[in-house]
Amino acid sequence: MGESVRGMAHTNGIESFWAMLKRANLGVFRHFSYKHPHRYVAEATGRHNVHPLGTSAQVASTFLAGIGKRLRYIDLMCPKWTHQPKLIRGWS
Repeated sequence: MGESVRGMAHTNGIESFWAMLKRANLGVFRHFSYKHPHRYVAEATGRHNVHPLGTSAQVASTFLAGIGKRLRYIDLMCPKWTHQPKLIRGWS
């Protein structure tokens, strides 16, 4: 209690992370959905981890991390077991 630093362990890192997450809520996201808090924390974690890198290294790591990945809106909003493609009458 009342201890914030012990050797290399300190609370500044987690305080910085939560401050960045709060700023993202105000600036980038505008609103946190209760359905996806893990996604907001994951993005903030990624931003926090690449923060010490230079701008070009940040862009390169973000680009390389997205290769081969796709998140469609329908997959985000509907669980896989409830998603049924809509059929248009007259189309085969």
